[in-house]
Amino acid sequence: MITATATDFQNNFGQYLQEVQQGGEIIILKNGKEVARLVSHKSTVSFLTDSLTGVLKNDYDEKEIRAERLKKHEDLD
Repeated sequence: MITATATDFQNNFGQYLQEVQQGGEIIILKNGKEVARLVSHKSTVSFLTDSLTGVLKNDYDEKEIRAERLKKHEDLD
């Protein structure tokens, strides 16, 4: 995983795109805060599939899932 400022990302887009094509992940920062992530399509599909595991079978506690999601977003701030 690589972090880059928005300006650096803009100036070196080709280099970062190549890194993602090789399986890397780029976190883009603006004013020191994460504003975006660049990952390959294959990684994105895998992430989405993994995050839905169990949810599709209705074997989850809605209140617990909501609390976990809120906690994750609070940690990003």
